[in-house]
Amino acid sequence: MSTIFALPRPTLLPVAETADLFPVRRVYCVGRNYAAHAVEMGHDPAREPPFFFQKNPENLLFNSDIFPYPPLSSDVHYEVELAVALKAGGSDIAIEDAVECVYGYGVAIDFTRRDLQAEAKAAGRPWAAAKAFEHSAPISPLFPVERIGHPENGRIWLNVNGVIKQEGDLNQMIWKVPEVIAELSRLFELAAGDVILTGTPAGVGAIHRGDRINCGVDGVSTLSLTVA
Repeated sequence: MSTIFALPRPTLLPVAETADLFPVRRVYCVGRNYAAHAVEMGHDPAREPPFFFQKNPENLLFNSDIFPYPPLSSDVHYEVELAVALKAGGSDIAIEDAVECVYGYGVAIDFTRRDLQAEAKAAGRPWAAAKAFEHSAPISPLFPVERIGHPENGRIWLNVNGVIKQEGDLNQMIWKVPEVIAELSRLFELAAGDVILTGTPAGVGAIHRGDRINCGVDGVSTLSLTVA
């Protein structure tokens, strides 16, 4: 049996300070998981069930410090997030078992074409064009749990041209990592290779060509990019 064209190249994330590669299966994102960010986006931060959307594995940007400004938008926003990489999965995972599914962690940016998202929201349409565009999720190398543990606290931050724009702590997540995994597994069958972006603190804003972005999660990793 042969395919009618070459198989797509897999997305393989680097594991920090090793030659190992993490094969990506799916990319899930959690919306409005920090109360202050929910407020700044005009929503009630009450602890309602989390909602999820997806990016594509090919949207992950790694081994590059250049983020190409996307077409068809003039209002692209940064959103720094803790990334969780899974080594196992399943359906209806219990909260107390969820961390056993985690391979490691990194830091990522969920870039959003905010103008296209606003148009989609107003029309009651999906966000795919606003969220799942090429290079829309820069991500650092992954750090295995065996090296850094499971971060429950730690400063999460982002600066643009040296000015702090986002700053919070992982303990401010409305839904913690085990809860996110458990809730997500009620909707989808999770598996090894899944990556979850866990939400962003307040302070999101627009970027411009030439901006230098630095971000990180203390105790996990950092990420630096120039907007081109």
